[in-house]
Amino acid sequence: MPSLERLVTALWGPCTLALFICAGVFLTYRCGAVQFRHAYSCVFGTLRRLRRGGSGGMSGLQALSTALGGTVGTGNIAGVTLAMSAGGPGVLFWMWVSGLLGMAIKYSEVLLAVKFRERGQDGARRGGPMYYIVNGLGRRARPLACVFAAAGALSAFGIGSAVQSGEMRSALSGLFSELEVPVGPGFPWAVGLLTAMLAAAVLLGGAERLGKAAGILVPFMSLAYIAACCAVLAANASRLLPCLSEVMSDAFQPRAGLGACVGWGFRRGIFSNEAGLGSSPIAHAAGPERDCVRQGMAGVFEVFADTIVICTLTGLTLLASGALEGGGDGVSPNAAAFAGVMGAVGSAAFIAFSIVIFAFSSMLSWGFYGASCCEFLLGGGSRRPYAAAFCAAALFGAAGRLDGVWLISDILNALMAAPNMAAVLALSGVVRGETRRYFQKQSPEGR
Repeated sequence: MPSLERLVTALWGPCTLALFICAGVFLTYRCGAVQFRHAYSCVFGTLRRLRRGGSGGMSGLQALSTALGGTVGTGNIAGVTLAMSAGGPGVLFWMWVSGLLGMAIKYSEVLLAVKFRERGQDGARRGGPMYYIVNGLGRRARPLACVFAAAGALSAFGIGSAVQSGEMRSALSGLFSELEVPVGPGFPWAVGLLTAMLAAAVLLGGAERLGKAAGILVPFMSLAYIAACCAVLAANASRLLPCLSEVMSDAFQPRAGLGACVGWGFRRGIFSNEAGLGSSPIAHAAGPERDCVRQGMAGVFEVFADTIVICTLTGLTLLASGALEGGGDGVSPNAAAFAGVMGAVGSAAFIAFSIVIFAFSSMLSWGFYGASCCEFLLGGGSRRPYAAAFCAAALFGAAGRLDGVWLISDILNALMAAPNMAAVLALSGVVRGETRRYFQKQSPEGR
């Protein structure tokens, strides 16, 4: 285990974060700073187009919800708390910076996923890094695509299934402990079995059933969580401006040290919105949008919703309520933050419910990503067996220790990010050309 920890530290250390920052700056230049110059179209234009449908795949709302399901998760709650506890309030500012740079990365990879996607024999759209590596860079780059697909298929078992099932079991155990309801030794297995059965009912039903489930769960839980955070901020309105001032001042004069503050901010931002990992473009490519630039702007909206909205609300809720001042880690400060407006029991129930829904939606999204990667490697007949094995991993994830699973998943995520980022940078000329082509059109959105 110590050797795995050292390897993960090396793979996701300062050098990797610096490479992501440089890539974000470079792609911001190549795409004409689309996240700044066309922010209105990226956010509100995306919202207007969400309900467009299409044959042989998901609707726009379902595709975006599936992508958001993989990014908006437990990391937006417990992950932000951990980062701010370790790095201080200034972490939130550096998460904003990572989000703004991540928008350019996400825009580029989503644009490429739609540009180079294919149609399967069933008529469904197939896309993602493995396809734009092969179709964009040529058949000689297929080994690079296979590395990504293999790492994605294997990583999904860990970070997408076992870890999410374990998070749900932990959240429910904490809730029952708060309610002083005893649970037996079979409780983890029961949670795992129920999770596996529900996930199988969705994933084995294909992309359309997954899209319908994600289209309900993700918007509902996101809006509910946003509303709860806004209620806490409204109850502590007098502290909001001082908290924002504290975030800005601590970002450059942090009590925890500048390296820790910046490092935690960028690391949390990257792991939250997954820009550069290459996972969510698989979902975006399944949508009906024909113009790759428009779908790329939906990728910008994804990062905006995940990092700029939800992570920010989590951080401000923690600061305005004073929950971080009591120490603690995990979800405990979050429960303390909501307790002022919901009560102790209501807060514990809401946090547990949020984690369960977020984790389950992440599981569904990663099940789709993993099956798509497996199909690329082994053909269309492998999707259902893969989905069945993916759901089975949830059973053991709820009942076992996850330390090793987290470490192995981090390694596999690095093996996804490396070929994906190499391809995105190599194809940045395509991103630049398509962006110029779109915004030079004489249309209301292009002006």
